Amino acid sequence: MGLAGFPHTIEKLADSLRLAGSLLTSPPNQTMNPTRAAILSLLMSVAALPCAAQTPAIPSQPAARATIAGIVVKDPGSEPVKKAVIELIAENQQGGENYTSVTNVDGSFRIEGIVPGRYHLFAERTGYLEAGKNGSRSHGRILTLAGGQELKDIQIHLAAAAVVTGRVTDEDGDPLQNAEVSVLRRSFSSGHAHWQQVGSERTNDLGEYRIAGLAAGSYYVSVNPPPDFKSLLDAGSPAASERQNAGDRPEKAPTSYQTTYYPGTADRSQAEMIQLHAGDDFPLDFSLAPSPTLTIQGSVMNVPPRASATIMLESNDFNTVFNDAEIHKDGSFVIRDVSPGAYTIIATIDDAAVPMTARQPLQVVSNNVEGLRLTPQTGATVRGRLRFEGATNGTGRVDPQQMFLALRSADGEDDALTAFSIGNGFSPLARIASDGTFQWTNVPPGNYYIRLGREQNGNADYFLKSIITGGRASEDSAISVNGGLAVLDLVADTNGGMVEGVVTDSKGEPVADAVIVAAPELRLRSRIDRFHKTVSDQYGRFSLRGIAPGQYSLFAWDNVDGDAYYDPDFLKNYEEQASSLRVSEGDHTSVQLQAIPTTDDSH
Repeated sequence: MGLAGFPHTIEKLADSLRLAGSLLTSPPNQTMNPTRAAILSLLMSVAALPCAAQTPAIPSQPAARATIAGIVVKDPGSEPVKKAVIELIAENQQGGENYTSVTNVDGSFRIEGIVPGRYHLFAERTGYLEAGKNGSRSHGRILTLAGGQELKDIQIHLAAAAVVTGRVTDEDGDPLQNAEVSVLRRSFSSGHAHWQQVGSERTNDLGEYRIAGLAAGSYYVSVNPPPDFKSLLDAGSPAASERQNAGDRPEKAPTSYQTTYYPGTADRSQAEMIQLHAGDDFPLDFSLAPSPTLTIQGSVMNVPPRASATIMLESNDFNTVFNDAEIHKDGSFVIRDVSPGAYTIIATIDDAAVPMTARQPLQVVSNNVEGLRLTPQTGATVRGRLRFEGATNGTGRVDPQQMFLALRSADGEDDALTAFSIGNGFSPLARIASDGTFQWTNVPPGNYYIRLGREQNGNADYFLKSIITGGRASEDSAISVNGGLAVLDLVADTNGGMVEGVVTDSKGEPVADAVIVAAPELRLRSRIDRFHKTVSDQYGRFSLRGIAPGQYSLFAWDNVDGDAYYDPDFLKNYEEQASSLRVSEGDHTSVQLQAIPTTDDSH
């Protein structure tokens, strides 16, 4: 370039400097994007030029992008699947991006311009589910992509979803409309077994239902009868009120349709599983007959003037809430048509100046529950400050506003806690201010664990080190809340342990999509926040970060059905095949694990 062109170059550089100034003055905690990085590199090059530059500055090239390509096929048969939606979701949402594609007529797909990083790859198509190893359902796979890499020949298998269909009739064979049929499976969390609903539909005017989109596996099926409006009207009649005021009992035990489990029992322990295979159209009919019902009767005490009470009954075995209790002006209530089981009963006061609640565990066996007394109290305020030890983790200062705190019930009542939070001014989640302060309000009485989480996905090296309340520090115990004010001092450490490595098979070949779990010692296995889980990428590699110091068992399964590893009985089957792992603060451990084959009867 001659001197004649130099003023024009200076002008262009001046424009670049002004643009750079505007981009580089963004908040210090903001991650530098590629544009800012390229401009900064350009400015450094300009600064190194002599005043009478004879060669133009060459801007640095943006980081090379990756490409993936593959095909989606039906399983079995390998027939191409068109119009399948492909989603590539960045594991670290702060540093990566998300991408979507749709398969062509031949089932092929291609995604270009991918920012290097670690991603979850999913495929979706109506009527199909992604198939994993051994015909089980897959929840996607993990890919690690480098700059300039082109990963070809990815093959994703979709299997036809199963369907359960049938009719629900009464004792005379007439259709029961609006009955709810549910497909259930056993799950495990917070140290307790639950029945998880994976599909549900209500019957139409012919009593018919159809529940689609089910993965192959073992399930229970139940039917909840439609609302018995006649019994509710009868219960609210003047005659019923007179009987209650007089303390009389009905001459005949009331009957109604009960929740019924396949193959036709009201006793949950007698329910039988059905086995679904890919593409099954499984017929299942129910015939319901009235039977004696159980009731829960009690009173809500100390209801303020001009306020009213609401009663909810939450099943500990199901994610269901019953809120159709009959409540009288004197605070007495009755809940009808209750099946035997474990429950949490919740009383809340409506229209009170401050939210009030009462929660009580309740076991219903074979007799009516009477004389129950619930005394709602105002919720507690829990507040405090979160501070970090170490304050940096190699990427700058930790920003508390990118994190959150969550209360988890230590009494196994997370579902009841969620039900209570609706409309009661309480949320289990608390935001953290820039100075580390946080607050929960209207917290119902109970015992709670505190979990520290992050707004964005991605690896994190921090862990909650201690909770100081009442001048005492605790690392593993729960906090007790019973009204009033609780002040906490939380200490997080940015120097958590890290375990990385590779999973191989018996021949030493890497195993992709293996499930790696670091399970805490036995006394902490009811704490799901103390488990660490990840999935291996296409090279069998994995990494677990932010592990609190302690003793762990390290498992690597070739496949796991859902969150079965939270179940102590499931872990017992594989304890001898686990690797013992002792984690100290700041540890960085490398391991090689052999994949553990899972069996159908272990799920």
